Parts: sequence; structure tokens; C-alpha cells
Amino acid sequence: MPDSQPQPPHSPSPSGPADRGSLLLSGARLTDGRTVDVRLHGGRIEAVGTAGSLTPRRTLGNLPPGSVPGPGPGPGPRPGSGGHLDLGGYLLLPAPADPHVHADTALTADVPGPVSYQPEDVQRRATEAALLQLGHGATALRAHVRVGDVAGLGALTAVLRTRRSLRGLTELTTVAMPRVLTGAAGADGLAMLRDAVKMGAEVVGGCPDLDPDPAGYVEAVLEVAAEHGCPVDLHTDAADPARLARLAAMAGGLRPGVAIGPCDGLGRLPADAASRAADQLAAAGVTVVCLPQGACGTADHPDGTAPVRLLRAAGVRVAAGSGALRDVSNPVGRGDPLEAAYLLASRHGLRPEEAYEAVSAAARSALGLPEVRVEAGFPAELVAVRGDRLSGALSLAYSRIVVHRGRVVARTSAVREYGDSTTAPDLGLPRQGGGGRGRRDGRGGPGGHGGRGDMT
Repeated sequence: MPDSQPQPPHSPSPSGPADRGSLLLSGARLTDGRTVDVRLHGGRIEAVGTAGSLTPRRTLGNLPPGSVPGPGPGPGPRPGSGGHLDLGGYLLLPAPADPHVHADTALTADVPGPVSYQPEDVQRRATEAALLQLGHGATALRAHVRVGDVAGLGALTAVLRTRRSLRGLTELTTVAMPRVLTGAAGADGLAMLRDAVKMGAEVVGGCPDLDPDPAGYVEAVLEVAAEHGCPVDLHTDAADPARLARLAAMAGGLRPGVAIGPCDGLGRLPADAASRAADQLAAAGVTVVCLPQGACGTADHPDGTAPVRLLRAAGVRVAAGSGALRDVSNPVGRGDPLEAAYLLASRHGLRPEEAYEAVSAAARSALGLPEVRVEAGFPAELVAVRGDRLSGALSLAYSRIVVHRGRVVARTSAVREYGDSTTAPDLGLPRQGGGGRGRRDGRGGPGGHGGRGDMT
């Protein structure tokens, strides 16, 4: 297979200059069954070729200060280093993105007493949550942050600080979420929303369902978005067909775009009403962000999943987010995009490829990010998951290597161990290694007893 042809350059990432180091990913499996080498340079995929056809650039001078090329624990370089990474036994995928997280309330489920919205506490929680999700593979996150009420603008300030502190590791953007925007009580919320955008919130949003005048709330959000050229991202259960039709009519054609979610109320509508609503959203170009792992705190129902097959059939772009990460609305939320894709496939009937698209290509599009393919010229936003097929990766995605802007930024390695077995080696089962340490190919070592190998 010849090297893939370069694609037209995309706009640069907002996180700053791309890392100029070079990294060779060798022996990676792709979803089409090919085994390839992938060379990364300058934050992009420089070349893709058949296994063994590419060599690494020898550019140690380009490595970040203090990084060390070489094996480290497990295959390939440690996070932050360049060089060569052996991805034998791994499936290489475009990295997922998460278009719906709540960084300001994350990790508060077990906090005794009222949740603190002091900026330092919010920043600590938001940073830990973002790093947890980066370990899962998400190299871009959209955080919905409450403004006004108890939090004021302090929570937004903290999440913006988190964004700056994580630059180079992950892309974190913020949505300003005021509670009320209409009537006398809404005047302060509207002023705070405008202040939030001036502070650095890239997206305007909120939950119109909680406002006494939902249509007026949407109008106010769209007005602020038009003033500042911002995207819009709104929370709604979409259970009122007339209200949803009006939202679609108002949002139609707005650039840079409108997303709504979780829209789980669509699934409770009569079939004909849900179908009409899906057609209206498709015609307006509105993206629906569902939450397969459970709805967030702004929703009244625990199931955050819209009727994804109906929406896709109507031509609606459907992305999937994680919603709550271990806060009171979902104390066990994982914030794992691969689990979201697994649930879309196992519970909602999508093929594995369609399910993964919802957390990768569709999610990136909802965030206004450039497309990623494992082809030359595309951004080097990748995740390697142990396994050889997408279905297996979504089922048992334990070991992961995450690449952001062309460098390894996170690694998760897992080990599975078994007790003595006299028959397993004869059957040639994977991960049934004999000897003190199982081989990396999953077939085990010669002789001895016990078994050990990397989890898939």
C-alpha cells in the first residue's frame, strides 16, 4: 500500500502551536483490517504506509524538555515523549471527543454538605475530571458551566483557568449556562451571559425548560450568540413538540451552529410527532447530543438517550456525550466516550461503526473541530485500544494510548492474570500465558505455571 495522499490543511487548533516532535506508530491495526505504520510530525499525520515501510524521524532535539524517548513501562514512549511506539495488538482510531460534560459539578457525589463553588475547588475538580476523560481517550471536551446564582462567574473563571493549565494535553471549551433569562429576574442572567462571553466562554447555552418563558429564553440566547458569533448549545428534553418546532425554526441556519440535548423526551412522544420533530431538526441543521450514560442534573429523567435511530434516519447529526461525571445526578458516571458508544450499540441498535462515529466524527463536528482520519494530512488526534476489531474495542477497552497534537499524552495499561490451568495452553487461548509473565502477543510464555497478559 502506498503512503496515503496528503489532505488539505485544516485550521489550527485553538490551543496554540502544534508540538513539533515526531512519533512513529508502527504495526497498528485499522478498522478496515490493514496493519500500518503511521508517522506523526508537527501535530499532524505525516504519512501512512504498510507495516514496516516507514522509519521514525531522528529529531530528539524536537522533544519537549525532560521527555525521554524509549520504552518506559509497556510498549513505546511515555506520555510527552517522541520517538517510536510499537502498536502491535492495538486498534488505532480517531480520538473521541466529548461535547457534553459538567466540569464544575464533576466528582461531587460523595462531598458531604453543600458543594463548594469556590474557584480553587472548582478548578481542582475540573482538572481531575478532564484528566480522567483524557485517559479514556477524549482529547476535546465541551464543559457546560453554570453562571449566576450561587456560582456567579466564579465557576466559569475556574474552568477557564483549567483550560489554560491543560493546554497541550486536551482541548477544553466552555458553555455559559444562565438559569433564567426572561422577565425581571432574567435581566441579571442576560447581563451575566454577556459578561461570560467577554471573559472567554466560547459557547452560549443553558436550559430553556427551566425558564418561565422557554421560547423567550431561546430568543435571548440566540441574540447573544449572533452578537458575538458564538455557537449555541442548549439543554432540553424536547418533550414538547410545539416548543421544539419553534426552537428549530429560530435556530435554522444559525452559524456557527446549534446543538441541543439530551432530547430524551423525543422517545416518549407518539411516533408521528417524534418523526415530525426529527424532520424539523434535520431541516434546521441542529445537532442532537444524546447522553447514553445517563442524563445530567438539568434533566428530570435518568435516561439521557434520544431515539438515535429515528434521528439518524431523518438526517439529524447525532453526537454522544457523557453528561454527569460522578455528581449527584449520576454518582457512578464514568465520562468514558467508548462506554457511550458501547451503550449506543448494545442498547440502541447502532452498528459499532455508527456508535463510534457518534463519539468521534459527529462529536468533533458538534464542537466545530476538523475531521480526523488515519490518513496523511489530518490532525494527529488518535487513540489506540488493545484489540483488533472495533466491536472488541468497544466491549473490552481496558488498555489505551492517547495521542493529542502528535504526542502521547495519556496511557492506561491493564493486566489480566489467571490461576494454574492444564488445558488452557493446549487450547491456544489468548491471554492464557504460562510462565511468570505472559507474552505481549497474548499467547503466553513457554512452560511454568500461572498466567499473565495485558488486558484487551
